Amino acid sequence: MRVLALDYGTGRCGCAISDPTGTLATPIDDIERPATRRGFARVADLVRDTGAEHVVVGLPLSLSGEDTAQTTETREWADRLAERVRPVPVELYDERFTTAIAARGSREATSSEHSRAAAVLLDDWLAGHGG
Repeated sequence: MRVLALDYGTGRCGCAISDPTGTLATPIDDIERPATRRGFARVADLVRDTGAEHVVVGLPLSLSGEDTAQTTETREWADRLAERVRPVPVELYDERFTTAIAARGSREATSSEHSRAAAVLLDDWLAGHGG
């Protein structure tokens, strides 16, 4: 199953896609300003263009696991995305520590930190789902 992971942020959305077997995560280009009409359309197009069968959106909980203002915004954005890309399921997934791990990681230098964070998120999700 091909899975798309999104590290949502107001300024940019990091993106990573799995291989068709759902085993390997590869960071791909960020999408600028994903909350705008144009940025949101680009995200929806990415779901379609990659053939994603599942979308995982990083949920930015506080270190203690509590919701923050960014958590609320991300939940609302993911709900909008789920409506737009139906029937492809959109799932929220705890992203704590993925950005820090991505900053230390040695993935392709051409990837942004946001997309590397999406790839770390996707690696973790795949490991927990038999990928």
